[in-house]
Amino acid sequence: MADPIPTLSRRHPLDAHAAEFIGRGGPEVAIAPEPFVAMIDVRLPGGGTVLAASLPVTPNTWVETSSGRAIWLGPDEWLLTADGVTPEDLEAAVADHVRPLGGVAVDVSAQRIGLRLTGSRVRDVLAKGGSLDLHPRVFGAGRAAQTTVGLAGVVLLALSGTGDDFLLLVRSSFAGYLAEWLLDAALEYTASSPASALA
Repeated sequence: MADPIPTLSRRHPLDAHAAEFIGRGGPEVAIAPEPFVAMIDVRLPGGGTVLAASLPVTPNTWVETSSGRAIWLGPDEWLLTADGVTPEDLEAAVADHVRPLGGVAVDVSAQRIGLRLTGSRVRDVLAKGGSLDLHPRVFGAGRAAQTTVGLAGVVLLALSGTGDDFLLLVRSSFAGYLAEWLLDAALEYTASSPASALA
């Protein structure tokens, strides 16, 4: 009789940084990995509604859906994220909806991981590695951009209108690099930094 096939457990690519995120977090800058979510790339000519979610038509924006977000990536391309559903089920449901309309849906859940940045100095940290104007007047809640932070390509989402809450979606293979870059860039604002100890 053959041995049973071992079950593989899913491991977050930023598990190794968990202690640093907790140890260095503070009111000025806190960095935390987001849990896994299903992510589907949707190509749909003309846009429309997918699974009761109206796809944003304004470039570089995102909207909340009943279970996640719909992020504008291009004139006919969106990234849908959802909690509480398997990537396979979400892909099948979206594909069934968009296929008759000439669209396509592809599971890209393993491609990106989320990092949440909060705090009063988050914009200062991001400014060290990017060229976007992140002032809330320009890049407020609901705005999104495909850009670079450090040398990592990211999808950057503004989650608040006050400029103190952002979500970075980064390719899983660059997640460790980006985490280390962010921890280093935030060092002067975090609780364990020498500057903070002297304050």
